[in-house]
Amino acid sequence: MKTLNDLVLTIQHYLSDYVLIIALLGGGIWFTFKLGFIQVRGFGEGMRRTFGGLFSKKGNADKDGMSSFQALATAIAAQVGTGNIAGAATALAIGGPGAIFWMWIAAFLGMATIFGEAVLAQKYKQVGVDGEITGGPVYYIRAAFKGTFGKVLAGIFAVLIILALGFMGNAVQSNSIAAAFHTAFGVPQAAVGVVVALIALFVFVGGMQRIAKVTETLVPIMAAFYILGALIVIIYNYKNIPYAFQAIVVGAFNPSAVSGGAVGATLKLALTKGVARGLFSNEAGMGSTPHAHAVAKVDHPVEQGFVAMIGVFIDTFIVLNLTAFVIITTKSIPSGKTGAELSQYAFSTLYGKGGDIFIAICMFFFAFSTIIGWYFFGQANIKYLFGPKAVKVYSVLVAVCVVLGSLAQVDLVWNMADCFNSMMVIPNFIGLIVLSGTIKKLHDDYYQNFKKNK
Repeated sequence: MKTLNDLVLTIQHYLSDYVLIIALLGGGIWFTFKLGFIQVRGFGEGMRRTFGGLFSKKGNADKDGMSSFQALATAIAAQVGTGNIAGAATALAIGGPGAIFWMWIAAFLGMATIFGEAVLAQKYKQVGVDGEITGGPVYYIRAAFKGTFGKVLAGIFAVLIILALGFMGNAVQSNSIAAAFHTAFGVPQAAVGVVVALIALFVFVGGMQRIAKVTETLVPIMAAFYILGALIVIIYNYKNIPYAFQAIVVGAFNPSAVSGGAVGATLKLALTKGVARGLFSNEAGMGSTPHAHAVAKVDHPVEQGFVAMIGVFIDTFIVLNLTAFVIITTKSIPSGKTGAELSQYAFSTLYGKGGDIFIAICMFFFAFSTIIGWYFFGQANIKYLFGPKAVKVYSVLVAVCVVLGSLAQVDLVWNMADCFNSMMVIPNFIGLIVLSGTIKKLHDDYYQNFKKNK
């Protein structure tokens, strides 16, 4: 087991520190220039489409898909997870405040990439044999490569995302909830796991309609709760806000020049940890969120591309940034803690024991919503590989993984989840690059024809 774990760690190291950074940053730069800085030009349109439909009841989820906002809520449910609390803290603990600067860069470029993913997901979505709209990378990978290679590449992606997110990833999320509740309230982790699994199973069996209803209700509540709690801490430490900005910018290029930063942080660590954690948090380029954006009811694929960009913005520039500023303004990095413990420590500087309770509640919201989102992404690929009849078995297996994940942290499972997560990017990235011309044509069609005639 130790040998296998070491092998998985080695593969993950090369994937996250080299392959993914080159591919995803390179892809982000490619789409940014190819689409004329769409994340800037289309930002206002994305905000209008996102928040303009926030309270609209039009286009609720059914066999024909979800409303545009419900699709975004499902995507954000997956994006805003424990990584926004634990992942950001880990990057800060290892790479110092400068890691946040590189998270910003990754997110800015990722907005262009996720625009392309959402546009392709809309372009190649299909009606399944069960009559429901479905879509995702497996369909645009098959469109990019018509022969056996396309079938194999799509199949590899489908297996990886089912394992990485549906099974192992959801076990990780469950463990985060159970550990946080055990720390804050002393509740047995197994009991938490069973309760979470039962609630999750109730949502799963309700299909697309129930998943959409839960995410569109839960996401705004959890975001508002965390934003308010974090802002109170940051405002309380308002005198350290200028220091936080200085530490982030200076630390991005010269980590050793930042007082109170992570011990031993280097430019390479700030860059790699910031980019890697940022990419895993906002999921741009990973091929996960296109499953949600594919089922949105829109008149043109580009319309959902705009909305998808806002998901990255909310995840990184709002939620993840708040975690970072809480930690930096409270000067908690030198505490020596990392992960969720560092976030809990930072919040406890103001809230005391309430900091543990606050993080436990946020962990539940963030991790549970991610379980719902990741289940939905995996479900689309289960249907692709085995047909709709396999969904019931899949939902039960996910619930079992949630229970098992709550019991104990098994390093091999956690590391394999990360590794498969990274490996997912490769087939998705290949499909995106090959179809980049199609993305550009749809982009041009929207501006030159659709928008003018609307």
